[in-house]
Amino acid sequence: MAEQVPVRKGGSAAAGWALTIGCNIVAPVITYNQLVEHGHSEVSAVLVSALWPVVDMAIYLAWHRRIDEFAALSLIFLGLTALVAVAGPQSAQLLLVKESLVTGLFGVVCLATLAAPRPLMFYFGRKFGTDGTAEGIERWNGLWALPGFRKVQRNLTIGWGVVYVAEAAVRVALSYELSTGAMVTLNSVLSYAVTGALIAWTLLYAKRARARGRGAAAAAAVPAAV
Repeated sequence: MAEQVPVRKGGSAAAGWALTIGCNIVAPVITYNQLVEHGHSEVSAVLVSALWPVVDMAIYLAWHRRIDEFAALSLIFLGLTALVAVAGPQSAQLLLVKESLVTGLFGVVCLATLAAPRPLMFYFGRKFGTDGTAEGIERWNGLWALPGFRKVQRNLTIGWGVVYVAEAAVRVALSYELSTGAMVTLNSVLSYAVTGALIAWTLLYAKRARARGRGAAAAAAVPAAV
């Protein structure tokens, strides 16, 4: 993995990050909370919140002339959340359990993509690790030819998948042990804490992998220079 991974640069990169985070994380959370606080049902609040990734996809498509995988995945899982919310008996406890199962499903999807030509984290990396241009995407795709790069993407996918499956299992178990109020708070804290920890681990792991790749390339170049 000796080649430097393309990175986002300049105002375009900042705008892309702001759009992605705003439409896929911040806006859906704010919309959901505001609608529930004003008396709307949880199901309708989730459905309306799911419109934000659609906005992101539309802007990204107009900007880059291709579908944004991250927004598409966010939309899919918001839709799944809405479906499980209306399925089966309706109770606060079961709603919390269903919500946890959707999180676990994401972990299962991560692990399942290991059997695909390229794992899920490859596409997430392309989303956040390039500037979104055709040149940046082509360069990222080209890195797949490097064995070290493929190993990193697969290991990242395994890490995210295993952690999210484990987190969902813990949340489901605690849903039957703690009060509903305690679980609502725990769900919010745990989801952000786990995701934040995974992002930090991803950045650190990728940084170390790049450093190892540069070191190996430098070591290989020494005999040639001599």
